[in-house]
Amino acid sequence: MKHILVAVIAVILAGCASEEHSDLRAWMADASKDLRGKVPPLPQVKPYEPVPYDVGNLLDPFKPGKIIGAEKKKEGGGLRPDMDRPKEPLEAYPLESLKYVGFMTKKKKTYALIQVDDALYQVRTGNYMGQDFGVITKINETEVLLKELVQDPVGDWTERDSSLQLQEQEGGK
Repeated sequence: MKHILVAVIAVILAGCASEEHSDLRAWMADASKDLRGKVPPLPQVKPYEPVPYDVGNLLDPFKPGKIIGAEKKKEGGGLRPDMDRPKEPLEAYPLESLKYVGFMTKKKKTYALIQVDDALYQVRTGNYMGQDFGVITKINETEVLLKELVQDPVGDWTERDSSLQLQEQEGGK
């Protein structure tokens, strides 16, 4: 049985080696005779030229931009938050977590409704909210405007304007 199988395979291989495909072999040889692999030359590598960094009178980028003199520290001038006043409830939350959800007028005074977590607070101009000593300066139908006191990298207190935009209702229930 093994001899018959070997004989059949030999006959099949002999059939593939015949001159029957000689025209195909000739065409392949003719078509590929002019083909040569062409690799473009490598680009010329330019030598590295270091550029000097002359700081001159520029400030060191890794240190604070202002230099405070001892005189200024003694003066202590400028803005400062009132640390002695009692904190209001909304000062415990960062401004980003507060939502302006409503606007109302009562006895000619304008109030904003502020939601934090599941609680709702009523605030007016002059109230404080946010963790940066933010005092409400104006309330209108679309936003609540605040002036916050924040410290710059040197430690000076500066004012920053912030606002809370009216939040749209999410789907009617």
